[in-house]
Order: sequence, then C-alpha cells, then structure tokens
Amino acid sequence: MTEKSFEKALADLEQIVDKMEKGGLSLNESLSLFEKGVKLARFLRGELDKAEKKIEVLLKDEKGEIQGEPFALPEEEAESSEGDEDPDSGGNQDLPF
Repeated sequence: MTEKSFEKALADLEQIVDKMEKGGLSLNESLSLFEKGVKLARFLRGELDKAEKKIEVLLKDEKGEIQGEPFALPEEEAESSEGDEDPDSGGNQDLPF
C-alpha cells in the first residue's frame, strides 16, 4: 500500500465487502477480492495502531506515564460489557474462591 490514505483504504474495503455480500462471483473473483480485503484490513489495523501510539505519546505526563484510560472502539466496549457478571450477584456461590 503505497501512500494510501486511511479513508481511501476503508472505502475500498467497504466496496469489496459489498461486492462479496451481493454474491454471484466466481471462486477466483471471490478469492481475489478476499485477498485484497485482507491486505486492506491489515493496512487499516496498522494505521490505527500508529494513531493509538501517537495518542499515547501525547497523553504521557512528565514522568512518562500515560494519564487517563486507553480508549476503546464502541464495538470493544460493547463486547467487554457483555457477559460481565457482578461477582456479588449470587452466581457461582459454590466456588471456594
């Protein structure tokens, strides 16, 4: 991915997903699109990782410690709160720990 912007890569990935969801593609076309999609997804993940590191640097205090809480994407917040069980809610009372 030479000099591709995050926004362009994301739009390209969305187009690939749309084409694949519509179906009607040959196996070779599907595999080719899937391969392009994986490359785009890796590029996007890398760009997000770079942005997160830049934010962490900006949030460091004079001691080099990060202040505040790391941000999470809305999907991650929803997933982490699902299935969270209050330990005092009465579930698994028979466990010794």
